[in-house]
Amino acid sequence: MTHLTYIIAAYALAVLVGTVFSVDAWARMSRARRRLAAIDPRANR
Repeated sequence: MTHLTYIIAAYALAVLVGTVFSVDAWARMSRARRRLAAIDPRANR
């Protein structure tokens, strides 16, 4: 019996979690930029 399936699952889970965190960070940054643009007086120049 090999542990290859568990190793593959662990790597797949690590990639999945990393991807989810990256997408969430990108979405948060987009929202923050829009909010800042809405209140920043320098944006109208």
